[in-house]
Order: sequence, then structure tokens, then C-alpha cells
Amino acid sequence: MSKVLSVQLTSVVATSSPAAATSSLLRQAGIVLAGSALVAVCAHMALPLYFTPVPLSLQTFAVLLLGLLLSPRLAAATLGAYLVEGALGLPVFAPSPLGSGGIAHLFGPTGGYLIAYPLAAALTSFLWRRTSWNTRRGFPTAAISAAAGSLTILAFGALWLAIFSHAPAQSILTLAVLPFLPGDALKIVAAAALAAGFARLRRPTP
Repeated sequence: MSKVLSVQLTSVVATSSPAAATSSLLRQAGIVLAGSALVAVCAHMALPLYFTPVPLSLQTFAVLLLGLLLSPRLAAATLGAYLVEGALGLPVFAPSPLGSGGIAHLFGPTGGYLIAYPLAAALTSFLWRRTSWNTRRGFPTAAISAAAGSLTILAFGALWLAIFSHAPAQSILTLAVLPFLPGDALKIVAAAALAAGFARLRRPTP
């Protein structure tokens, strides 16, 4: 009798494992698509600036929020999918003279910011998850993690624009970094507040 039960349990586990794996893959694919759609929506909430080719947008907020909510691998995959969607011509990038889609964006003046998104999201996620779930995973650590991701995006964007335009360092700071610091600070605070609130909701009650 015990042998029969053992065989039946083994059969159930063997048949359920592929189904569980498929369900997990579908769930992750759904998260990637939803996350990339969020970044695309935030990208179109943009304000062009007359003195720089880099617009003000909510893209960075979406990148940081996804980094705080997703695992490092899933965050990087989501932003990687976003870049692929844009490179294939889908209108997911911030509006510009190049349009809102196409691979030209990745090689244009804002390409450095875009290329940094997967790394920034993964770094934000990694730093956030290095903290303890029950003690230190609150708003301060979320803000620090998001700030590291934001600085990564600014650094890549400034470096890329310097190579693209051959402008001196002072001009690059004026065009690609300094105008965005106040807005990025607000995005960091907003993303960190949402992530910390979500963490509190998921934290098991004693």
C-alpha cells in the first residue's frame, strides 16, 4: 500500500512540476510586459527643455520603482525588454525629433540614459534586497538604493552625451546632470515611499 502511495505521489509531483514552471514563466513574462508598459507610459509624460536635448520625464521614476519592487534579474529583464521594444520601433521612448521609437534613440544624444536603465534597475534592486526585511528595509534604505540607481543613469547619460557631442565637462554638467537633480530627488523620494509602503504591507505581522 505504501509503495502504491509513493508511486502516486511521485507521479503527481512529476506532472505538476512542468505546470508550475510554465505558470512561473507566464507570470514573469506578464510582469516584464507590464513593467515595460509602465516605463513607456512614464516616458510620454515628458517636458522638452530648450537648452538640452534631454527632456524631463517620469521614465527614471518608473525605472527606480521597478528596481525597488522586482528582483535584480527581473528588473534588468524588464528594462531590457523595454529597450528592445523601442529599438524595434514601438513608440515607447520619450518624444523627440527622432520620434518615440526606433534604434536611432539608442545611438542619439539620450542613448546613454536609456542603455543605463537595466543596470540601474538591477543595482537598485540588489542594494534594496541586501537590507534585512524585518529591520532596515524602510524608506531610508529604499531612498539610498534608488539614489544609487539614479546616479548611475545620470553618469551614463552624461558620459554618452560627452562622447556624442565632444562638449567640455562644464557644458555636459549643465546639459545632462544639473538640471535634472531636483526632479530626480523627487522621483527618488516618490519611488522609495511607494516601495517602503509596499514592503510594510507584505511584512508578516508578529
